[in-house]
Amino acid sequence: MAVRTHWTVEHACSHSVDHDLSHRPADKRAGFARWLASKDCTDCWTAARDAGSDSTEEWLATRRAEEQEAAVAWAKQFDMPELEGPHKALDWGERSRHQLMIAAHTALVVEGTWDEADWAELEEKARDITRAGWWIDQRDADGTDLLELLDAASETDRATDNPFR
Repeated sequence: MAVRTHWTVEHACSHSVDHDLSHRPADKRAGFARWLASKDCTDCWTAARDAGSDSTEEWLATRRAEEQEAAVAWAKQFDMPELEGPHKALDWGERSRHQLMIAAHTALVVEGTWDEADWAELEEKARDITRAGWWIDQRDADGTDLLELLDAASETDRATDNPFR
């Protein structure tokens, strides 16, 4: 029997919506449907976003500020180094690193077969990558690919004490 592709989700806003999850891997559909259930449906989310005097730009700025705050707190908690690069890329790099590391932890440790020792090794490799642009370039990568991506990073992406690199 094939894994179903259509899920009726009861959203947090109490609306039931039929979602076509055929674009997701079969083993990720149930988890994604569960995640969707914790969120408002698209119509309610859009209405809440557009409510009040907030414009789309203000909403986006608020969202980016929240993401940035979470990324900075995460980096401090897990002793991640500051990123290097153009000033305008640093915040985006921080958010990208945070999102990719969280996705990797979820896929490899929480839902996967990795133990904490495996994860600690990956974290050490991630600490070596300090170029903000590298993390921005990997922002759409799957969390399960992070170890391979870290191994493939060039020397210019890695931290160094050499001021003449």
